[in-house]
Parts: sequence; C-alpha cells; structure tokens
Amino acid sequence: MQTPGAWRLIARVFLPFAAGYYLSYLFRTINALIASHLSSDIGLGTADLGLLTSVYFLVFAAAQIPVGILLDRFGPRRIQSVLLLLAAAGAGLFAVSTGFLSLLIARAMIGLGVAAALTAGLKSIILWFPRERVALINGYMIMLGSLGAVTATVPVEHLLAWMGWRQLFEVLAAATGATAIFIYVVVPERRIVPSIASTRATLGSVFADRRFWRMAPLSATCIGSAWSLQGLWASPWLTDVEGLDRASLVRQLFIMSVVLSCGALLFGMTVHYAKRRGIGAEMVLATVAVLFVAAELALILRVPLPSILPWSVVAVAGTATVVSFAVIADYFPPELAGRANGALNVLHFGWAFLAQCATGLILEQWSANDGHRAVQAYQVAFGVNVAVQIAALVWFMLPWRRSIVSWMSSIPFFKPADVCSAVESIGLVILLPVGDDAEW
Repeated sequence: MQTPGAWRLIARVFLPFAAGYYLSYLFRTINALIASHLSSDIGLGTADLGLLTSVYFLVFAAAQIPVGILLDRFGPRRIQSVLLLLAAAGAGLFAVSTGFLSLLIARAMIGLGVAAALTAGLKSIILWFPRERVALINGYMIMLGSLGAVTATVPVEHLLAWMGWRQLFEVLAAATGATAIFIYVVVPERRIVPSIASTRATLGSVFADRRFWRMAPLSATCIGSAWSLQGLWASPWLTDVEGLDRASLVRQLFIMSVVLSCGALLFGMTVHYAKRRGIGAEMVLATVAVLFVAAELALILRVPLPSILPWSVVAVAGTATVVSFAVIADYFPPELAGRANGALNVLHFGWAFLAQCATGLILEQWSANDGHRAVQAYQVAFGVNVAVQIAALVWFMLPWRRSIVSWMSSIPFFKPADVCSAVESIGLVILLPVGDDAEW
C-alpha cells in the first residue's frame, strides 16, 4: 500500500466515504447531548425522546436491503451522494421544527439519508483495496467515522453554548450537502465483471446461508444495544443513577467516544492479525460479546467499579461492526457485498431501534422523582437486553458445543479424579465446529 496509487485511493475513495460515515455517526449520537434541550424547548418526555432518537434506527434498518441492492447495481458513489442530500434536507428541517411530529419526520429523513454511509464505504473498500487488507481498512474507516461520536460530546457542548441546537443543525445541513457533492465529484467509478457463480447469487443467497443466521443475531443484539445505550440512554443513566452533573456527564461521554474511536482501529488490527494466524473472525466476535455482556451486568448489579470502565466496554462494542463485516466479507463474494452488508445492518439497526424505544417505554413505567428515574427502572430495562444477548451467544456457540465440552473435560477442575490420568495424555484440544454447521 506504500505507493502513489495507494495514496490516490486513500484520498479519492477512502477519505470521502469516511467523511460521510463521520456525519452519520454524529447524527446518530448527538441526541444524547441535546436531549435536555429538546425536553425544555419542545416539551418532550422520556418516551418521546426514545421514539425520536430511535426512529433514525428504524428508517435506517428499513432502508438497508434496498440500499444494498442499489449499491451493488449502481455503485457507492452515486447512491451515497443522493442519499446525503436527503440527510442535509432532514437536518435543515430539524433545525426549524417546533413540534414533535416535524422533529420525527426530520429525524427519519436524516436516518434514510445516511443509510448508506457505512455500507457504501465498505463496498468501496471491497472494490478498490486488496482483499487481505479489507478488515484493517474497515477498522480505519470506522475509527475515523466514529470521531463523529467524539464530536457529539465536548465540541458540540461548546458549540451549543455559542449558537444553540437549531443553528448547529443548520451547520450540519450545509456540511452534509457539501460532502454529498464532494463524493460525487471526487470518487471514481469502478465496475467489476461478476463470475458465473456470483451471477446466481441474490439476496436470497444471504438469507439462506446458515452461517449468516448463526452470527447475525449475536452481532445485532450486541452492536445494536451498544448503539442504543451510547446514542441515548448512557446520558440518563449517568445522571439518574451515577448522579453526575452536566460537566461530568459531558466529560464521560467524551471519554466513551474516544474509546469508541480507538476500539474500531483495535478491532481492525485484531481481525487482520488473527486471520494471519489462522483464527477466525467469529471467535473475535464471540469474545467481544462476552465482554459486552459482562460490562452490562457490572452496571446492572452495581459492581463497585468506576463507571467509566464498563461504559467504555459498551462504547467499544459499538465498533464491533468491523468484526462482523469481516465475517461477512469471508462468507460472500464482492458482487454480493452490498446486499450482504445491508442484510446484516437491517438487524443491527432494527435491534437498536427496538432496544432504544423499548428502554424508554420500560422506564416510563416508573414515576420520576424530581426528574430522575429509579435505579430499578434502569436495571430492568438493561436486563431485558442482556437476556436476549445471552440467548444469542448460546445460539452462536452451538456448533462448538462438543468441542467446548471436550476442552472443559480436559481441565481437572471440571472432571472426576479417576479420569485425570487419561486426560493428561491429551496435549491440545482444537475448537472446531460440529454438526450441521460443520462448514464453519
């Protein structure tokens, strides 16, 4: 990659799409910071805030499959440019809205407008960069894009004090429109000739793949929940449960966003080097899921740890898309990449919508005391998410169940004493999938 041609690809392909994904992440997470302003200026309640923020995910999810088909057919350059213009219009409408309905429509327009922000970038990487570097470059793109979440903390807090949230969205509308034009003008077109096998591949090929349905529920419930938490509910939790003031809240959200950005690069490098050593991206995804569930349980059970530690794990889990899309790149050919990524994103953002909206509805079941919800309300709401994630993790690990049992039986702590000597002769147990999913 150390060639003039590689640097041209970075400048003309990588950076323009990274800019689009940056705006997508900024729009996704900014409501966590302006929630109090929307409540005071527009009079929105907790359930209203949950629906307003989560409609972004609902529209985003609904658009993924059509967007994936369009990306495969017309290429990422044209599709991304047109959709970002719609996002710019939505941001402009959000800036002038005075009621809940117009805010909801504007937020939905933004969600649809940035629906291709990630998948268009991933598609362009697959088309233009070497296959063996896809996971690493995906990590770089998501790292740069997730700087939008960093911007939606301390920098936006300073801007809000200077210009207000309406003027801020006017600036975002202008920046989004400019990015759409930039992508259309700068990014080159590239067509690939599909192979005979790939011409027979359709969206049905994705949904018919058993490997996809093993991995997708775990990826969706973990990543979607992480987006839901950081995008909105981290702020009320830190205020109501941890008792942070405004300055401390913004500082912790800023730290979480920085960790989020670093996590994307970490995952990209981890998958890249793990594959070079023969370790599949599926195992990396399972490890992330276990850590994420452990962090959520630490919050729910009020484990005596600095809250920034489990919340940082939550933030990092939101960038595990790097791992999930690396798995997708191994499962499907480049000609099907847009539809495969879109299909997975339907579940990511669909679950984010359900988790964000359901959390607001559950919290509404407890009355607020001086504007604060009870700790038990958050524990119940977060606990529902964790239960689904654990079920998805068990489903994901089923192909390895016999190998895991064999491995555990080789540990003296898990076996009777009379079989210790027999197991001592086993030098190494290799975890391999079994049963119906043996092609893993």
